[in-house]
Amino acid sequence: MIQLPWEPALPIVTERLILRVHEHGDLDDMLEFHSDPAVVIYLPWPVRTRAQVAEALAPKLRAGRVDAEGEWLVLAMELRSTGTVIGEVLVKCLSVERNEAELGYAMHADYHGQGLAFEAASALVQLAVGELSAGGLGVERLVAELDARNAASSRLLERLGFTLFRSYESEFKGELAPGLEYELVPRTSPR
Repeated sequence: MIQLPWEPALPIVTERLILRVHEHGDLDDMLEFHSDPAVVIYLPWPVRTRAQVAEALAPKLRAGRVDAEGEWLVLAMELRSTGTVIGEVLVKCLSVERNEAELGYAMHADYHGQGLAFEAASALVQLAVGELSAGGLGVERLVAELDARNAASSRLLERLGFTLFRSYESEFKGELAPGLEYELVPRTSPR
């Protein structure tokens, strides 16, 4: 079973990124991608105003720890070279009993196609499925759900080792939309 709380050692530093808990100063950088229709088209929130981004940022300031099922670990993706926050990467505790979590991510459109989302998501996947004794979260099944029209996200998940688990239709932003659920089950998992 997953052991809560999740309180990983942060920040996580990769080749080009620092993955860390959001800070108040991230507001302007977050506004850049939270208000971009090209970014939010496949995300569960609408294009946001500055006030709405500030409201969304508030709980993320405390999202470096997960105490219960349903909570998200939310990390800002900061470029090491400039200090600019270009996105966020998340993992949600879905079920303690089933050892399941969900991966999520969002990134500024200007940085698409550079491998940065892969770099951030890869680091979070390693954290999620890593052994508890090594500072990992011990997740035995990691899922990611996305709009089936988001081909770039499907390719990213497949590069990360996820496989398509199921397709479905659900209401998304007021309309019926095709969805995909991908899963990653580490080889060491007893599943």
